[in-house]
Amino acid sequence: LSVCSGIEAASVAWEPLGWSPVAFSEIDPFASAVLAARFPNVPNLGDLEKYREWNIEPGSIDVLVGGTPCQSFSIAGLRGGIEDSRGNLALVYARMARKLRPRWVIWENVPGVLSAGDGRDFGSIVGALVECGYSLAWRVLDAQHFGVPQRRRRIFVVGYLGVGTRAAEVLF
Repeated sequence: LSVCSGIEAASVAWEPLGWSPVAFSEIDPFASAVLAARFPNVPNLGDLEKYREWNIEPGSIDVLVGGTPCQSFSIAGLRGGIEDSRGNLALVYARMARKLRPRWVIWENVPGVLSAGDGRDFGSIVGALVECGYSLAWRVLDAQHFGVPQRRRRIFVVGYLGVGTRAAEVLF
């Protein structure tokens, strides 16, 4: 399940692994049109804040991936953090993980999330996922080191439902 899907990089990247998307959650009209054209048999569930209404059984998906909006965490923005409605979507993501119980979660955002709210915002996001039962690892990665011709630093939080080091093993 991919939320805040955009035009859906995750499913394209994971296609060679034989993975296929169950559903998307995207509200932008252009991105939604691209998803409909590229993945005509995959439903777009729309607004992620309405996840309680989705017909997805807990434990039925393997991976919940999403990069919630970054504007409130970016050092180039107003730094509203999780008090901003866009920043608060990171906590909605965690509540969604609590309800759906995927084996893995992958959350992506800008490195500015580490310092937003003097670090308390990131602590709240990580804490919410830990309370859901996920063991976590996170790392800032830069796209230029992975064959993309641009500098694009992002933090990736990987979580595994259960105790152990599996998240760190995947991320590192």
